[in-house]
Amino acid sequence: MKQAKFGFWLQQSLLFVARGPMVWIGYTLFMAILLIVGRISPALGIFSAVVCLFVGVGVAKYIDLKSSTEQSVGFFWAIQKSLPLAIIAGIGVVIFWFVFMAIANIISGDFYKIGLFFFNWELDLENINYKSVHDLASWIYTYADVALIFILLMLTTLGSWFSYPLMLFNNYSWSDAKKQGDWISAKSKGSMYRMLGFIFLNAILCSGIIPLFTPILYMLVSTLMYISYKDRMPKPKDS
Repeated sequence: MKQAKFGFWLQQSLLFVARGPMVWIGYTLFMAILLIVGRISPALGIFSAVVCLFVGVGVAKYIDLKSSTEQSVGFFWAIQKSLPLAIIAGIGVVIFWFVFMAIANIISGDFYKIGLFFFNWELDLENINYKSVHDLASWIYTYADVALIFILLMLTTLGSWFSYPLMLFNNYSWSDAKKQGDWISAKSKGSMYRMLGFIFLNAILCSGIIPLFTPILYMLVSTLMYISYKDRMPKPKDS
């Protein structure tokens, strides 16, 4: 197996913007709108964040195929292929988040907050008026930045960075994807640490300094997941 390089993965991921600008930017704008639902329902917002991130891996695959002569597929192929698995992942993350949150609120005695996890409408004039664009974006997307870190921590703890694309493109079971993904990650340890550090740092920066970058970061992480997978597993069983 050739040596993994985070710099190469990042470079190739950034080049994806030029390979499919309309799709890349269009999906990023779609996420920017969809992630607002976190201010209506935290549970729905977390679910949307997970689905957006993992469907983005399929979108990256579509851009790759569309810009090459390897295979011609439609955009909805990427959605149909990646959405079912992304929904399952989204439900799983929401359940884990709810359990942690519920236990914390039971211990603290804030029982009413348990219900707010499912519905907490905050999109009113009191929260929106007199805010700068930066403050408004920070208010809207901070939960998504936290969710991104939580998602990746769960993914790398219960599975591996490569688990989702292995299941999506190679039809691996969860256990097989974890085993294979752990082996690939061990062979790419230095690059994996640098990549995750880069993502976590940017998620922290987005939560306070550059909140408008949050949807772009989501799409960049999706693309990184696909690019790193393709670099380490160049011949999937089922494209």
